[in-house]
Amino acid sequence: MTALVILLGSGMIVAAFAAIYLKNLIAAVVAAGIVSLFASVVYLILAAPDVAMTEAAIGAGLSTAIFIYAIKHTREEEVEND
Repeated sequence: MTALVILLGSGMIVAAFAAIYLKNLIAAVVAAGIVSLFASVVYLILAAPDVAMTEAAIGAGLSTAIFIYAIKHTREEEVEND
């Protein structure tokens, strides 16, 4: 159990650094979503299912979708204005 938490924590750190250093905005948003997804699994392992469901729904799901939607529509407006 402890090894799984350490593995997920390490994955969160790697994904967080990927989100910071990636040049592609969509890939950075997906990496940030992976951090939230791993965090929700850690919360589930640590016996906090209500926090895990909230993190998965809001952090990994809704926030990622809103960021991707905003980036996509911002890029479309940039193309139209050129």
